[in-house]
Amino acid sequence: MRPFLSIILVSVFLIAFSAPALAQEESAPGGWVKEAIGNLSGSQAGFQNWAEGGINTLAFTVGLDGKAERTTNGWTQKHTGKLSFGLVQQDTLDFRKAEDLIRFSSTFNYEGDGFLNHIHPTIALQARTQFAPGFNFKKNPFDDGRAAPVKVSDFLSPGTFTQSIGMTYQPREWVSQRLGIGGKQTVVLIEDLRSLYNVDADKNVRYEAGIMAFTDFDKEIFKNVNLKSMFGVFAAFNQPEHPDMIWENVVNMKVNAWLNVNFEWVMLFDDDVSSKAQMKEIFSLGISYHFI
Repeated sequence: MRPFLSIILVSVFLIAFSAPALAQEESAPGGWVKEAIGNLSGSQAGFQNWAEGGINTLAFTVGLDGKAERTTNGWTQKHTGKLSFGLVQQDTLDFRKAEDLIRFSSTFNYEGDGFLNHIHPTIALQARTQFAPGFNFKKNPFDDGRAAPVKVSDFLSPGTFTQSIGMTYQPREWVSQRLGIGGKQTVVLIEDLRSLYNVDADKNVRYEAGIMAFTDFDKEIFKNVNLKSMFGVFAAFNQPEHPDMIWENVVNMKVNAWLNVNFEWVMLFDDDVSSKAQMKEIFSLGISYHFI
């Protein structure tokens, strides 16, 4: 385990060393308001001759959250990105992926006078995928006789891309509601995996069009405790009775300038992938550093 502990320590050093140089970008011309936060969290448990028993474990996650926003000629554009990757090891087992996410989103809101001061015309784009292969260690969803674990995902397998045009209502600075018409593309580049995501074997993209609705909430609910929540619904025109839904919640508790406690809970429902809701929860204690 010691080599991986060294990697974590080196990562902390690199974050601290590179931050001053990166922070200079904040003063770049163009009216941009920018933020980039690096995160590193980990845990280790070791047992030797421990009468009560236990499992040696090592886990760590690295991540980067960023955003850039500016307003010109009545248009406010906001771009956000989230990168996260984590590994876990138990006793003599190999390292397994625990967290893996690549997500980028952009919104363009027009803020005018009168009616358009409350209801903003909006264009929105989003992309979501992962870095590395994912495996199902419990069962084989292909039912082809292979024993678990089996590969079930990879970079752009799947990848989801959405585009919408509509209106945004923002009654408060910390909450907004967006409604519009849009499209969704589910990309699966690896042919063997397409059956898991309802993509035709001879194609690498499944196209859908429908109604999109998103609610965003981002507010400090208690001192040094921030809740960020996003609830999204996409109802395809060809199957409105089975809408796709995603609900993401992140509670960030700031201990001091660099130490944070985070709880993340995500629920995803996509009838093309599974008839049951998919859920993920992550509790972490780690360090963060504002690059910008």
